[in-house]
Amino acid sequence: MDIVIGLVGGLAIFIFGMQFMSTGLKNAAGDRMQSILEKLTGNAVLGVGIGALVTALIQSSSATTVMVVGFVNAGMMTLKQALAVIVGANIGTTITSQIISFKISQFIMPLIFVGFLLYFMARRPSIRYSGAVILGFGILMHGLDIMGTSLAPLRDYPAFSELMILFSVRPWLGLLAGIVVTILLQSSSAATGVLIALAGTGLIPLESAVPMILGTNIGTCVTAILSSIGTTRVAKRAALGHVLFNLLGSLLFMLLLDPFTRMIYLVSGDMASVPRLIANAHTSFNLINALIFIPFLKPFTRLIYSILPELEEEKELNKNPVYLDERMLKTPEIATSLARKELLSIGNLARKNARNALNGLVSRNPKKLRKVMETEPVIDRLEKQTAQYLSRITQGSMSPHMSALNTALIHVGYDLERIGDHGENIAQIGQDYLEDKFTFSQAALEEMEQMSELIQDCIKQALKVLETSDPGAAAKVRDYEREIDLKERQLRQKHTDRLQQSKCLPEAGLAFLDILTNMERIGDHCQNIANVIMEAEQA
Repeated sequence: MDIVIGLVGGLAIFIFGMQFMSTGLKNAAGDRMQSILEKLTGNAVLGVGIGALVTALIQSSSATTVMVVGFVNAGMMTLKQALAVIVGANIGTTITSQIISFKISQFIMPLIFVGFLLYFMARRPSIRYSGAVILGFGILMHGLDIMGTSLAPLRDYPAFSELMILFSVRPWLGLLAGIVVTILLQSSSAATGVLIALAGTGLIPLESAVPMILGTNIGTCVTAILSSIGTTRVAKRAALGHVLFNLLGSLLFMLLLDPFTRMIYLVSGDMASVPRLIANAHTSFNLINALIFIPFLKPFTRLIYSILPELEEEKELNKNPVYLDERMLKTPEIATSLARKELLSIGNLARKNARNALNGLVSRNPKKLRKVMETEPVIDRLEKQTAQYLSRITQGSMSPHMSALNTALIHVGYDLERIGDHGENIAQIGQDYLEDKFTFSQAALEEMEQMSELIQDCIKQALKVLETSDPGAAAKVRDYEREIDLKERQLRQKHTDRLQQSKCLPEAGLAFLDILTNMERIGDHCQNIANVIMEAEQA
């Protein structure tokens, strides 16, 4: 009973320390993790490197895979790119086993103490994040030490020794054990940690550990499978790719188990401890598997498409959020990036609505006006869902900059929704115009066209600020907004002159003034968008 209590207690401390260290690493990385992920290209080697780097930062291949599935689901990543990242993630996760394989028991308490001081007493966020990494690592190693101490009495149990011998004689049972343990723990790093703890007390030889290591790589795929439930068919392909890659690789190495084990002994040297051998086996398997896989990336992609072929409904435009993914909420930087992309999509809808409203009015095109009325409820719904998503992001741990950006994006959503409302207002006036409730003069129609061009340019630059935080685009928004205000005053005066000269009927005059007001306010909302984004970037 003491062994079980010590094992589960030590394992809990180990996992907590790993999560704490992971959070510190993610916060320290900040926006850089987001930018790293966005630099993906079709180059498979680069994708593998990025996958390895991101996983090393967040200390979880499962988390990286979940993000990848989310990116594919959102249309931010192709299947080929996703597969390359998944391969790299398997390499990155071996960093944990390499670190914990070193025997540093005497440094555990000093690490915890130093990490505690930095995390709880430092004022600068960067120092606090570093403290979290050190503290989390110390806690992780302490948990590993507890597991090792608790498991030591198993040396006196012949049944356990016979089980370990059985895994070396019947490696397929060891493979199955590795799969089951990883599924239960939901972490290949934690499962490997248990193996290293066993090895540290002399309870498991390398011959028994290798099949179990291969099993952990299969077991970790369960997270990807679960993350793909409820996603698009495209995202399911990414999850399937992860499963097939790890499954085929593990089965291949099971067939080459003896030569692979001998290779580990050879490259590790005679003085290597069993924990070091296990860590090297974990890393070597994933490196070699990646090198084998990369040349076959294209045919592997085709294989996945043959298993899950493209359906017609994949090509249809969806009126639901495109980029928002619940799985990304655990990674605020990524979730905020997705929300930003969703707002850009909403902004483009609002821009099209403003254009269709004016063009539909001037050209007397009822189809364009109906399109505006149909699209406006979609804009409202998408903005509401994005605002809720952004509010949920704030519940997680974020850097001050990301927190400011998140708040700014909520305000941006409101301004985009209001732009959509003003477009709808103009479309409603346009419908009255089409029903001959009043008539605009040719001069008034030409002036509306001029104003519409300014509005479109202003919205375009505002969306550029939203996408890139470009100060130059922000300056252009200011210039356009001033020009719109000036133009609005000039057109009001011209309109007054037409009224006085009886060139325009009062009913049309009121409608014209209403259109001017709506267009001027669109300019104001564009200015608001530019202001809040640039203020957030300076926070």
